[in-house]
Amino acid sequence: MFRTLGATVLLLKISLTIAYRPVFIYHGILTGADSMGHLVNRIQEVHPGTVVYNFGRFGGWASLINAWHQVQAAHDNLKLVCDLHPDEGINMIGYSQGGLLGRAVLQIYPDHCVKTFISLSSPQAGQFGDDFLHLIFPSLVARTAYELFYSRVGQDTSVGNYWNDPHHPDLYEQYSIFLPYVNNQLPSVNSTQYREALLRLNRMVLIGGPDDGVITPWQSSHFSFFDQKYNVLPLEESVIYTEDWIGLKTLQESGRLYIIERQHVRHYQWHRTNDVIDDVIMPYLD
Repeated sequence: MFRTLGATVLLLKISLTIAYRPVFIYHGILTGADSMGHLVNRIQEVHPGTVVYNFGRFGGWASLINAWHQVQAAHDNLKLVCDLHPDEGINMIGYSQGGLLGRAVLQIYPDHCVKTFISLSSPQAGQFGDDFLHLIFPSLVARTAYELFYSRVGQDTSVGNYWNDPHHPDLYEQYSIFLPYVNNQLPSVNSTQYREALLRLNRMVLIGGPDDGVITPWQSSHFSFFDQKYNVLPLEESVIYTEDWIGLKTLQESGRLYIIERQHVRHYQWHRTNDVIDDVIMPYLD
């Protein structure tokens, strides 16, 4: 009897050892949980038994609601998941807008349980470009979009909350209620927490590529952005890195920041193409 019980306990320990962490997935703009179904299936094919929580709120046009509103609601969902996995923790994947909002969720959740955060082609340093804009606001052009987005009405939209016009940095700082704060460009009472919450991560994985076609500049997926002459400043030369506003420099120096660039991947292929998923996502899901 004791020999059988011992074998059962051993098998249980082995199964717990080889089990993969649960995964929380946050969808992109104008889509929803259904759009992430291929990614969910691929994760469970490659890592059988993985529990996947596919965030189901703010699908379709609701994804344009004010970013802070979405972030607070997603925080409540993530907390429920963390309460289910207090010991092993979870991994988190945020796609497109969901990667930016998902990162903010971690920042307002100081004792989150996320071990690896994967930002999949997300505008972490903001967005500025006609291609993306015309997907949502066909009549707007990037050159004049600030007139809408840098206003009280414009800040009621998620896109306005991370629209980063390099020609109007003063208006960006004056009106934007979201991105300059979660990037600690503007100080707030939560600035220290926003940085320390990201430093809880075992890994931050930033994924993007030059053929994305939506995130503009595509290097925003790596926290790089335009200067006023449309030159993209490398991450290591940007103030957010050199002054370590949100801990990116500390994460990199401690070997916890992974910057992934992959060519020939369009924006809507990152989460729907098996070889891309297997190459840039699966190696970081433990």
